Amino acid sequence: MSNKITIIGAGQVGSTIAYALTLKQLASEIVLIDIAKDRAMGEAMDIRQGTPFLGPISIHDGDYIDAKDSDIVILTSGVARKPGQSRLDLAQTNVNITKSIIPEITKVAPNALYVVVANPVDILTYQFVKTSGIPANHIFGTGTMLDTARFRARIAETYRVAQENVHGYVFGEHGDSSFVPWSLANIGSIPVEKYASALEGQKLPSFNKDDVEEYIRKSGGIIIAAKKCTNYAIGVTTACLCEALNYETDSVLTLSTMLNGEYGIKDVCLSIPAVVGSKGITSRIEAPLTDDEIAKLQHSAECLKGVLNQLQF
Repeated sequence: MSNKITIIGAGQVGSTIAYALTLKQLASEIVLIDIAKDRAMGEAMDIRQGTPFLGPISIHDGDYIDAKDSDIVILTSGVARKPGQSRLDLAQTNVNITKSIIPEITKVAPNALYVVVANPVDILTYQFVKTSGIPANHIFGTGTMLDTARFRARIAETYRVAQENVHGYVFGEHGDSSFVPWSLANIGSIPVEKYASALEGQKLPSFNKDDVEEYIRKSGGIIIAAKKCTNYAIGVTTACLCEALNYETDSVLTLSTMLNGEYGIKDVCLSIPAVVGSKGITSRIEAPLTDDEIAKLQHSAECLKGVLNQLQF
């Protein structure tokens, strides 16, 4: 497979993404770019020395020119969240960092698919769409992919069922205004709240929907308080997104994309199910939501627009 992926930012997240991509054999070449050149060199060397046990792959540090002809570019650069800090608190600082990156990378990789991982991911995805000159369907953030994984993992833990049998998504901002459209959530085609009563001869624990959503929203903060960063789950999440981008067959993923009137929302990036593959975003799915769920999505959009209005791009 000939597939070149450039990762901008070789910190905990960027290097873990590089490692996950290597383990999953999703690229023939990986380029790590970081303002701290020694860090990028060290991370690339450390991963590269394990590749004899995995398969042929070229992983190395470099400058923007080395990103030439990349198929995928992953943006992780930015200041990391500190304990007690929200993703939106980072907004202007990371917008300024991204502003310096955009002209450098788009000049050498104009045809790449751009994956935004850095936070606040919805804000930076919006910035990229608005200022980069790259087609909007080639730009998307990881959005609520990780939140969706956290949701499915939590339901699977509660009901002691395989995670692949849990279906459902987290919509909205990757942050405090995200929510679960419970009307779409099911376990093996049974609505989640009816699953326990549908099983004969088993007593399963009940759960509180608000508690589940609180768990999803607060997980990142809990992990950051404990170990100062989150990197493994977002590393695997981003690698899985890159895997979907390798296929001609499209996947449905909750990515942060620019909405163009879906649910009455436009000119903001947030997550609803998007159809994505080797050609980028081909469409968004306007899933049937309840009136209450549509109101929550519109509230999430307004929260993000409130921040966008305070920023200078």
